[in-house]
Amino acid sequence: MTVQNRPFRADHVGSLLRPARLKEARDAFRQHHITQAELTQIEDEEIERIIEKQIEIGLHSVTDGEFRRSWWHFDFLEHLEGVEGYYTDRGLQFQGVETRNYNVKIVDKVKFNPDHPHFEHFKFLYDKVNGRATAKVSIPSPNQLFHPNILNEEIYPNIEDYASDVAQAYHQSLLKLYEIGARYIQLDDVYWANLTSGSQLTHGRDRNEDEKEKARQLAYKVVNDAIRNLPDDLLITTHICRGNFKSTWAITGGYEPIAPYLFKEQLGGFFLEYDDDRSGDFEPLRFFPEHQSTVVLGLFTSKKGQLEDKSTILKRLKEAQQYVDLNQICLSPQCGFASTEEGNNLTEEEQWNKLAYIVEIAEEVFGTTR
Repeated sequence: MTVQNRPFRADHVGSLLRPARLKEARDAFRQHHITQAELTQIEDEEIERIIEKQIEIGLHSVTDGEFRRSWWHFDFLEHLEGVEGYYTDRGLQFQGVETRNYNVKIVDKVKFNPDHPHFEHFKFLYDKVNGRATAKVSIPSPNQLFHPNILNEEIYPNIEDYASDVAQAYHQSLLKLYEIGARYIQLDDVYWANLTSGSQLTHGRDRNEDEKEKARQLAYKVVNDAIRNLPDDLLITTHICRGNFKSTWAITGGYEPIAPYLFKEQLGGFFLEYDDDRSGDFEPLRFFPEHQSTVVLGLFTSKKGQLEDKSTILKRLKEAQQYVDLNQICLSPQCGFASTEEGNNLTEEEQWNKLAYIVEIAEEVFGTTR
């Protein structure tokens, strides 16, 4: 197998719009009208369909669209030992909309779960892709467990002990995914965006600058501890997100306050949102490690179906090259198309057209989509 040491020139974040058939099946399951086996059968069929579609439009990284998940993060986190999902009083506040009322909390020491359902989910994807492309899996970053109000200080009075256990649980989870065939794993991370100078439009207390500085120092260490001494042919990337729910967003602020810390993560690629002014300019990329990683510029929005102007994309690529060599750049949407099962406000046809457009432009710019 060829070692994939960076993301593909035309790549994507991972989640895809849930088709109506799948949404209806999930609703029917919640109301006890169909069995788990019947829901799984529909999930299997819809995942097989989108595998073929991704390959058809020219993508080399293929995901299951997160079709078995309700949330991009909670479904993974709550199946780690010591982490429990629960219903909250209110959901998270986005621009004009609010999510369902759900979150996770620490109820015991955090440990690896060898029976985590995501392992079987990935195995299905890997088997169906069958070597025709690279089966990619996206999971939440370990940093997601460091949001305020998740940590139970009675269980972990010392945050360093907490960080060590979280990193170890993730390290074992990444190894398990590798053992069943994964060679491309992405860590999705909203936590870093919360540590910028921007505002976080969620309920709860914001951190002061001193708290943010300490959190930045710990955040890259947790990720590096989690990925230390993994096999050389395992590509680990991250995606930095500012919120993605029903085509709205939650967080503003450019990369400047976090770039000196974020880019210390020893990763093969950084998927960065750059689809609008909320992400700031490219200047923080001056901290990007030369020749050691790849930046995946999310210049295309997943929040609406209209295709971006090609000349504008090419112009922005030139601007980014003031700080990062073209050989270190790839292209993708700024985020997934359905971070939650509700999905963004565009059609499936518009979603596929946008991904095909990214493939087209990557071919034009780089002479390849690999």
